[in-house]
Amino acid sequence: MSQSQKHLVVIGAGMASGRALEHLFEAEPDAWKVTLFNAEPRGNYNRIMLSPVLSGEKTYEEIVTHDDAWYADHGVTCRFGEKVTAIDTAAKTVSGEDGVPVAYDKLLVATGSAPFIIPLPGHDLDGVIAYRDLEDTNAMIDAAGTPGARAVVIGGGLLGLEAAAGLRMRGMQVTVVHLMGHLMERQLDEAAGYLLRKALVDRGIEVRCSANSREILGQDGRVRALLLDDGTELPCDLLVMAVGIRPNTGLAKEAGLAVGRGIHVDDQMITSDPDVLAIGECVEHDGALFGLVAPLYDQAKVVAKTLAGDPAQFVNKEVSTKLKVTGCDLFSAGDFAAGEDREDIVFRDPARGVYKRLVLKDNRLIGAVMYGDTADSSWFFGLIKDAEDVSEMRETLIFGPAFQGGTPLDPMAAVAALPDDAEICGCNGVSKGDIVAAITNGATDLAAVRSTTKASGSCGTCTGLVEQVLGVTLGDEFVIPAAQSICGCTEHSHEDVRRLIKSQELKSQAAVWQELGWKTKDGCHTCRPAINYYLLADWPLEYQDDPQSRFINERKHANIQKDGTFSVVPRMFGGMTTSDELRAIADAADKYNVPTIHVTGGQRIDLLGVRGEDLPAIWADLNKAGMVSGHAYSKGLRTVKTCVGKDHCRFGTQDSSGLGIKLEKKLWGAWSPHKFKLAVSGCPRNCAEATCKDLGVVCVDSGYQIGVGGAAGMDVRQTDALAQVPTEQEAIDITVAFYQLYREHAKYLDRPYKWIAKVGLDWVRERVIDNLENRKALIERFELSQTIYQKDPWAEHARERAESYQPIADLSLQAAE
Repeated sequence: MSQSQKHLVVIGAGMASGRALEHLFEAEPDAWKVTLFNAEPRGNYNRIMLSPVLSGEKTYEEIVTHDDAWYADHGVTCRFGEKVTAIDTAAKTVSGEDGVPVAYDKLLVATGSAPFIIPLPGHDLDGVIAYRDLEDTNAMIDAAGTPGARAVVIGGGLLGLEAAAGLRMRGMQVTVVHLMGHLMERQLDEAAGYLLRKALVDRGIEVRCSANSREILGQDGRVRALLLDDGTELPCDLLVMAVGIRPNTGLAKEAGLAVGRGIHVDDQMITSDPDVLAIGECVEHDGALFGLVAPLYDQAKVVAKTLAGDPAQFVNKEVSTKLKVTGCDLFSAGDFAAGEDREDIVFRDPARGVYKRLVLKDNRLIGAVMYGDTADSSWFFGLIKDAEDVSEMRETLIFGPAFQGGTPLDPMAAVAALPDDAEICGCNGVSKGDIVAAITNGATDLAAVRSTTKASGSCGTCTGLVEQVLGVTLGDEFVIPAAQSICGCTEHSHEDVRRLIKSQELKSQAAVWQELGWKTKDGCHTCRPAINYYLLADWPLEYQDDPQSRFINERKHANIQKDGTFSVVPRMFGGMTTSDELRAIADAADKYNVPTIHVTGGQRIDLLGVRGEDLPAIWADLNKAGMVSGHAYSKGLRTVKTCVGKDHCRFGTQDSSGLGIKLEKKLWGAWSPHKFKLAVSGCPRNCAEATCKDLGVVCVDSGYQIGVGGAAGMDVRQTDALAQVPTEQEAIDITVAFYQLYREHAKYLDRPYKWIAKVGLDWVRERVIDNLENRKALIERFELSQTIYQKDPWAEHARERAESYQPIADLSLQAAE
């Protein structure tokens, strides 16, 4: 530490102190030497995102906000896994468990809060835990690994429901026990609480409201059941208490700082000692405690300014709660209690599961509760904060900003009217002003804003709002991506149709035309191939492929050429062949007067110029040699390109050709939204060009690097890293799961790289890499589909007479490429 630097000691590496350090280093990069204590054996991570870690949708590494490199870059001395035992404000020192005092010029106390454990008999049994940190999360994940395990969660607030949802997604039988009459009673009214309960029950979670816990029963020192007041026993292998938190004030109280319910701080976040500041869930400001991230991040800004000597003042603002519990959108703000001096405006749409309730007093909006549709929540929250007179829009208020006073309103107006301090991203505490500043400095699309500010980078529910801020700020320079309709037969987009086919269980083309209001009787050449694919992918058991809804190449099982002849490509698994296969190809070329023989870039042989009437016969001859269709014409797996790998190459690290063959034999015959190319390279020299394929595997000494989203056609791009795994079987499983996810979700005629750009690689990684149960389910669905569709069309059609085929002149569905 240089003589000019001051020493800041921080106790607690949570989200509040982490954000304060970010602001401090931005304001005064070299002014402070920081020592950071943390009782947990790690640095700062996003506790809000522990729920996706529990459910398997994210990994711990993905929610780390400050890694070792960040601390090193800023010269922070990290003392992780070490509890602070004492603060000596007179000597201005802090002592950790090693007993050596650390001197400070300023001290920041950020000890957070501790979960409240109900002192029920049996609360100290093994298997009774809270839900507060990564250790708790890992304990729940471990418990969920036992087949048939059961869990009871005490507490129907946000944390309890997130715990229940995550454990259910891990396969546990879960019961939620809640003392009050409806769930999340602090954030939701009874009607919204009912809808939330119904949604949780539909997801397989048992919910018991108005239930009081009497005792935790154990056996051999471990929990076995929860006993309720009415005598009901709820068997469980894990009991999670999520009934609230209390500020962690012990250290501060022992040091002689002023403490009430929390550590007392003034508007500058200074405690009763002028050299000690406090921040986060451990503080009390003007009688208020804090549990939401938005005020904590406001406190972080004030702390940084106070340490830098700039005037600053923390103001406890009105906050809203916008939550997402197991896919249920919830919003509440203000005061929504009933009262004689208040009136309610209520909107219900039972079919969509939408409920909205506005509470008015003296022509001003004072409270709002929404379930199922929270798109206008920021606008309503602004009305609550500003105490705006809403009498002029009273009749249409419930419908939000899109229609007021009987005339349509520019949908961007609500976002434009938001103040700069309006919170857009609750997970990361990003305001509208933060986003506008990022846009002004060059972040002109969603990805750039996400990278710069982290907005929309966690749960993703604010993505639409971020895009609207982009639109308001950039004007005509930015166009919010709008889904186009499939064709003139319908107003529905591809995404809408995919969703409706699944949700309404539409299992035939006729059902789609009828139920989705198609303007034509039987669709057209544009929509029929897409609808045929979506039905085939979603309902492989119920739907039968319609050849007349396919392009001519797929109907003829060969690529039509400009002169009306066809190209025939036999499959060579993994690019490997034999002398017998080569003789069969040569014999077929001679027999059918094939004018051109070409070696393709996918390591196969292309027979060009085959006459249409000869197709069944040449297929039959190639079949006799054991060769099947290469599907060079299909929207499906085309080829798996390989190098020879370690069996022959001195640089090879794994059996790349063997893996390529296994993958191709697993995947061939599966229709997909677009053609799909794959490659396996035996070492990082990448002779098989695996890094520009839809999916590529590069073998290394430690295993297999898997990349996705490459392209080498009209667009050229390198693959993005999806995963690295140590075993061949894991590489196969991940490949199959990724392919099935692409099959189930991509827009027809979108290559994987275009689809990934829409959904985000993190979204893909969560479902294929992090969530093992979801990966297993994807593989099972793919294998089910393959039992029906992995058939060689050449073998089937070779048995038919050539004259049974459609004439070559039938080009009603031209090739799309």
